[in-house]
Amino acid sequence: MGKKPLRICYRLLEEDIPMKETFDLNKDAKARGVLLVAHRGVWGGNIPPNTIAAYDTALAQGADMIEVDLDMTSDGRLVIFHPQMERALLGWNGRVSEHPWSFVKQLRYQNIDDAPTPYGLCTFDEVLERFKGRCYLNIDKFWNHPAEIAAAIRDHGMADQCVVKTGLNTQVLSIMEEYAADMPFLAIVRNEKDLRVIRRRKLRHVGVEALFDSLESPFATREWIESQHKAGQVCWANAIIYDYKAQLVAGRSDDMATAGNDPEGSWGWLADLGYDLIQTDWLLACGHFLERTGRRRPLCSPCGIMDCTNK
Repeated sequence: MGKKPLRICYRLLEEDIPMKETFDLNKDAKARGVLLVAHRGVWGGNIPPNTIAAYDTALAQGADMIEVDLDMTSDGRLVIFHPQMERALLGWNGRVSEHPWSFVKQLRYQNIDDAPTPYGLCTFDEVLERFKGRCYLNIDKFWNHPAEIAAAIRDHGMADQCVVKTGLNTQVLSIMEEYAADMPFLAIVRNEKDLRVIRRRKLRHVGVEALFDSLESPFATREWIESQHKAGQVCWANAIIYDYKAQLVAGRSDDMATAGNDPEGSWGWLADLGYDLIQTDWLLACGHFLERTGRRRPLCSPCGIMDCTNK
């Protein structure tokens, strides 16, 4: 008997996405079972990553958190862009950081066919204002412009909503202590020794982003994850792949779930270990699989195949 075809509900209506009054990763993870992180939003086709369109699509598909990459123009405007990816994303050999906002705002992303799109770079303030109260934001590259980023987050009253992370880098950890001690912090680690060192820093420790390239790692065991839960910490796993030669979850990745046709061995395996957050580039499929198999609790009322508000 063959597998049942997937039927996926898509929450298009913005009013279907509830506003949150409080942000508590531990509490929210327990309520949902698994929180989903949209890596640079949901992008593809003609929608580029790290754009308002990509983030809106992510929320419509059920994201609990969006990842945002930050850069700064030469005149001090914080913009959503992954540094040093101008050639790949904009078809341009310049640097966003070397030009003023008046020039940068005229740039347009290219799609996979190297054709221009209507989408330009957006500012950090625009993203903060649009997604305030709607989802968590994972602030990547915080350490590059910590004073300006922290000030923007606090000006919008979003310190509880914005998650910051770093690995074992003494200089960066000191920056985090100075500018982001009140924001939810996750340690990025490949071993327990580094985690113990980072936990000594004066930060608002809420969890750990575990990186492992072997199933022999303690991070690939329920026992280790349960020990973190007992300490009140959430655990984050990356199903995404930057480079297939540098695995982040010992091969139990998005590729296994999609091209390998084994979501049970990838997303299901991570959820069964007890990971509270999964960052993915296949948000809709991942969320549907986890909800259909009872590993993630939907936000809304039943419609038969999964829970939704679209009747």
